[in-house]
Amino acid sequence: MSKIVSIHPYFKIHEGNLDAFKALMPKFTAKTAPEAGCHWYDFSICGDMAHCREAYEGAAGLLEHLANVEELIGEALTLSELVRVEVHGAGAELEKLQEPLADMNPDYYVHQIGIGKP
Repeated sequence: MSKIVSIHPYFKIHEGNLDAFKALMPKFTAKTAPEAGCHWYDFSICGDMAHCREAYEGAAGLLEHLANVEELIGEALTLSELVRVEVHGAGAELEKLQEPLADMNPDYYVHQIGIGKP
C-alpha cells in the first residue's frame, strides 16, 4: 500500500482579502517546490473559498512541509479562516499525524482501495 498522504485544507477568505490571498499562493508554491517529499501541490478558488490540494511521501513528508511553510500559513490565517482540513492516506501513516495535527482538528480518511501510478 502506498505511503502517500494527502492533505486538503479549505480556507474561507475574509471579505476584501481575495487578492492578498492570491498573492500568497505563488509564495507557498515557491517554498514547496524544492521539497523532495512533495508529490503535488496546487491551489483552487471557488468564490471566497480557497482549497490547497497537496500530497507527500508519508507522514514525515507532510510534517516536513508544514514546518517549511509555517510562517506562510500564519500569514494566510490573517486573511482567511481555516474551515476544514481533510487528511487522506494509509491508516499507519495517519496514526503518526494524530498528535502533530491535533490543533487543526482534521477529518482523517483511511485509504481502502484504488489505482495509481508510481
